[in-house]
Amino acid sequence: MSKHIAVVGLGSMGGAMATALHRAGWQVHGHDTSPAARSAAEKEGVHTVDSLDQLAGTPYVVLSLPSAGVVEATVPTLLARPGTLAIVDTTTSQPATSAACASLAAEKGVAFVDAPVSGGRAGALAGRLTAFVGATSDALDAARPVLDALTDGQYRHLGDPGSGNVVKLLNNVLAAVNLVSVGEALAVAKAYGVDPAAAAAGISGASGGSKVSAAMYPDWVLTGTYDSGFALGLMARDAALAVETAGQRGETPQLLAAASSRWQEALAALGPGADFTEIARTVAPSLTDEGTAAA
Repeated sequence: MSKHIAVVGLGSMGGAMATALHRAGWQVHGHDTSPAARSAAEKEGVHTVDSLDQLAGTPYVVLSLPSAGVVEATVPTLLARPGTLAIVDTTTSQPATSAACASLAAEKGVAFVDAPVSGGRAGALAGRLTAFVGATSDALDAARPVLDALTDGQYRHLGDPGSGNVVKLLNNVLAAVNLVSVGEALAVAKAYGVDPAAAAAGISGASGGSKVSAAMYPDWVLTGTYDSGFALGLMARDAALAVETAGQRGETPQLLAAASSRWQEALAALGPGADFTEIARTVAPSLTDEGTAAA
């Protein structure tokens, strides 16, 4: 089996995946439009190229890109020369884009798998991401070596091309809802004189518990660090995309839409570069520095 692989998009997640693949013995070539991202990858032992077309024909390709539109623009260039076996798209993209790219790749005899991931930069560096996979059975088989390397087997085949992005968007919008609701709940606890950290611990051991109450608020909000590494702008985008995707099939999820609106408000107030846990500043200000200052 060839262990030549290209990683397109060397930001926080893509750079970490490229580093993990290099450490696992893959021969990794990377590309990013940012010279700084390429330089950071080079320091980790990843060989980088200035032009995307230099990676066309690489046996395996991983995409980690900022949007569906960039994926659409990238895939044809990668397919311009023969030799590619499988493209694994870890971008949180749009289902229709994944289906179209899979069809285009199939015409060239190349497998295309949408495999958006969860687990953050730490999971990427450890090769222990979770992936939501949409693909034909044949494409999945072709992509297994890459999926195994990125996730250590922690991926689930959810259906045809696009299915991975449907479920990843739903995962993210559920996290978005929970970040709003847990913040509001802990603010109520504080208003009654209950330590928010104690309330979060109590809730986390019961039926209302979640990763948000067990880790995100205690580790990143109540400590005031806000350093999860995931941007608020990306979560606001994903929540809006989830609601839009629902509408494309005639679904009108009112709670998800309401939560998405709260994220758009936070985006306007805090900017896209804020950490996504800073949503607490707008939905539960009494838990944050802003609330302390106001008091």
